[in-house]
Amino acid sequence: MKIGLDIASITLKKQVDQIILIAGDSDFVPAAKLARREGIDFLLDPMWNPIKPHLFEHIDGLHSTFKQNRNSLKK
Repeated sequence: MKIGLDIASITLKKQVDQIILIAGDSDFVPAAKLARREGIDFLLDPMWNPIKPHLFEHIDGLHSTFKQNRNSLKK
């Protein structure tokens, strides 16, 4: 919850132009919606994990930058 509040705070204070969230939890949908409504570019790095469609519709970009875990390739 604290990360969502931090996203809202820096968004409303116009302290950033872009937010990159390294997570994939759909609990961040309200924060992502607020940031995008305020003109912030909201990017998501789910570390190769699938994300819910509800979260995907509220982000501007999706990119995993970390190396993919070998164990996740066996799925």
